[in-house]
Amino acid sequence: MQKPTTNEYNPYFQKYIDLTNEDDFLDQLNENTAETVQFFSQIPEDKHDYKYEQDKWTIKQVFLHIIDTERVFNYRALVASRGDSETPLHKMDPDKYVASVDLSGRTLDSLIWEFTAVRSATVALFENMTDEQSERIGNNIAFPITPRALGYIMIGHILHHIDIMNERYLEDVA
Repeated sequence: MQKPTTNEYNPYFQKYIDLTNEDDFLDQLNENTAETVQFFSQIPEDKHDYKYEQDKWTIKQVFLHIIDTERVFNYRALVASRGDSETPLHKMDPDKYVASVDLSGRTLDSLIWEFTAVRSATVALFENMTDEQSERIGNNIAFPITPRALGYIMIGHILHHIDIMNERYLEDVA
């Protein structure tokens, strides 16, 4: 599956697409999975509920946001890949999603397990998608989107958040 062209997604997502490369998509997806699990596994326990400013998310909330976003993007990719260009794919409000969940009883390990389960579903969806299906257009309301764009965005979205966490949450962790 090739990288999407710029007419396959909203220009807002370019920052995520730019973080990916031209390598084989499934190889990138699997590598991204392993790197994500390794990254979150190495975060010290005393940082799990840390936020760098009062109104920012904790590390666990950022990770749950990554998981929620991947679930939503998987649904969008499924709808488009099945040739459904009619069903409106509404935007999600990540702040509402995060605010509605109490993570005080969740461990980072449980979120890592959940991520690997969701990512397994992502891999299964994309490894069984033809190139033709990956280029079908979904009705993302504000801007059409293809499954392959969503796949690359999922990878770049995680890389984006890992960069932010390294910069703002974990700068003092060696």
